[in-house]
Amino acid sequence: MKYIVCEKPQEFLLKETAIPEPKDGEVLLKIKRIGICGTDIHAFGGTQPYFEYPRILGHELAAEYVNGNAEGFKPGDKVTFIPYFNCGKCVACRNGLTNCCVNIKVFGVHIDGGMAEYVSIPEQYLLHGQGLDYDELALVEPLAIAAHGVRRAAVKPTDTVLVMGAGPIGIGLIQFAKIAGAKVIVMDINDYRLNFCKEQLQADETINPLNDDVAQKLAELTNGDMANVVIDATGNQKVMNSAFNYISHGGRFVLVGLQKGELSFSHPDFHKRESTLMSSRNATIEDFEYVMKCLKEGKIDPKKYITHRTSFDEMITDFGNLIDPKNNVIKALIEIE
Repeated sequence: MKYIVCEKPQEFLLKETAIPEPKDGEVLLKIKRIGICGTDIHAFGGTQPYFEYPRILGHELAAEYVNGNAEGFKPGDKVTFIPYFNCGKCVACRNGLTNCCVNIKVFGVHIDGGMAEYVSIPEQYLLHGQGLDYDELALVEPLAIAAHGVRRAAVKPTDTVLVMGAGPIGIGLIQFAKIAGAKVIVMDINDYRLNFCKEQLQADETINPLNDDVAQKLAELTNGDMANVVIDATGNQKVMNSAFNYISHGGRFVLVGLQKGELSFSHPDFHKRESTLMSSRNATIEDFEYVMKCLKEGKIDPKKYITHRTSFDEMITDFGNLIDPKNNVIKALIEIE
């Protein structure tokens, strides 16, 4: 089989190896779709925390079940899976927080992932396709990350939510915040994405920091209240630090994006607001199930933001174009047939 490995920052290589042979408790899957995500982009660029090279990337995956002994699955089934392999023993796992397991191994980050024609995974992480197609199944994982972030923020209909960053994760955050009934304001420096969010996702308002004073514009849009919930999906240190100025009194700030540096903020300003700061990492089975329910009920149509595609063989030469903001990429998928 063929696979693509990120040998070092800025270098992908196409290689061949034997199709994996599943061990006891594992299943063999044929990969059909691979979503290109922010983690892949940061890994390729050399800015991803907790990362070692060489690494096979890819954890937004849709696959065909080939063989194994997983109960309720048969060859040919469309599947996806939870790519966060947890230990089941640590304090987080014992409390049901498998998404932040102390010893977590994220497929395509800590261990080799799904940019390959076939993979072998532990059967316990498999998810039935539930009638969804391969495109939809490839987007379940990033949508689950967004659903988890909105759940962490406990978004409710009376909230005004500021989503910072209108990439694929930000788009999911917008949609789940809207499903929760909140007013949603989107901040990004890309006007194409901002227009997409208003026209396709029904975002209530948009802010472009290149054109607007964010704090002033946000105050105008909220009658001086600011945002009850601020969610970062940029992974940009400067943006994260500035966001402490955008939180309302009694507001929540949720970090979905990840960066390598330190956060810096005024404790007195943060304290007087009785603000809440929290991170949101990965997702749980509850989030995956909720996402698949929303997809089946038509509350989310992820196909509207699949804007670019490439084949497995052409991915390496196409990758630069797929991550170039000038090309107005919302979401790119790699197809394997």
